[in-house]
Amino acid sequence: MPIEFTHVPGKTHAADAGSAVPFFYDFVETATKLSLIEDSGFQNIVVDDPAGLLTNMDIAAQALDRTSSLEVVLTHWAGVIAPAVAARQLAALDARSGGRLALRMLSEPLDDDDAETRPVGHTVVWQRIDEYLVLLKRLWSNDRPFDHEGAFYSIKGGYVPRKGPHGVDVIIRMGGQSGTALKVAGRHADVFELTAGSLDEIRQLMERARSAAAEHGRAGKLRFALPVRVRSEGGASTVGHKAVELSGPPAQIALSLLPYAALGISEFMIVGVDRPREIASVGRETIALLRNSLARREAEVPQPGAFASRGGRIFTQGEFAGGMKAIS
Repeated sequence: MPIEFTHVPGKTHAADAGSAVPFFYDFVETATKLSLIEDSGFQNIVVDDPAGLLTNMDIAAQALDRTSSLEVVLTHWAGVIAPAVAARQLAALDARSGGRLALRMLSEPLDDDDAETRPVGHTVVWQRIDEYLVLLKRLWSNDRPFDHEGAFYSIKGGYVPRKGPHGVDVIIRMGGQSGTALKVAGRHADVFELTAGSLDEIRQLMERARSAAAEHGRAGKLRFALPVRVRSEGGASTVGHKAVELSGPPAQIALSLLPYAALGISEFMIVGVDRPREIASVGRETIALLRNSLARREAEVPQPGAFASRGGRIFTQGEFAGGMKAIS
């Protein structure tokens, strides 16, 4: 099973700001980092700026223009703009990217000022997200205008004339642990973003998410992503991303990721790697080592999703050192 890596920007230090600032603070500098991220083996980058949804859309457009292969994962919330407006803007972004846009749905905006009056209660919040996504998909696929009267949205003559290249198949990313959140994710999510925990806790959450997707005949379509924070000395802190925390040399980090890959996780969302040398190190060593290791495992045991050898053994640090020589 191919493993993908997603860069989750945090904060970085800017000389003119005198303190830690968002990753996209200076887009001239960011453009250089985007090229490095793309060349280092990452497939995706998350756009999740503290300024909110409209800023995120502008940043996503710039990131798409400055890259050729990175999938841009746009963080999005229901209740900020109307579904018909969002559907048109997202379809335009998808078209602009050549189909490299993914939508990451969160349950709450970052700032109270960035949303309309919120629904009260956890269940109602997720019900609104469900209706919102249903409308987006309908607007991305319908061939004639339609009317809609729902619990949260009213649409008259809803229609998006210029669909994106993926139409209704824009990748939707979601997460959550409550039964309500899992129910909505099971209906809509293509990628389920896991929450940090022990291997057993993560396995149980994956099983619950698969069960929720199975109710809609989608169990086999759900992929899993795990946030991983790579700790480095002197790095700026990253807030808002609950992640499995790892530290140590690149080979040790790659070794630590193997048990998660064995669970069936197909994507690692790397948090805390924002400086150029860190990005290059993770790409050149950690990503390459893990992929090289998994390729060797699959050669030993050619069953889908099987990463352990016939004896159930995992690679040792010494074997990773051998892998390092093979890819250097």
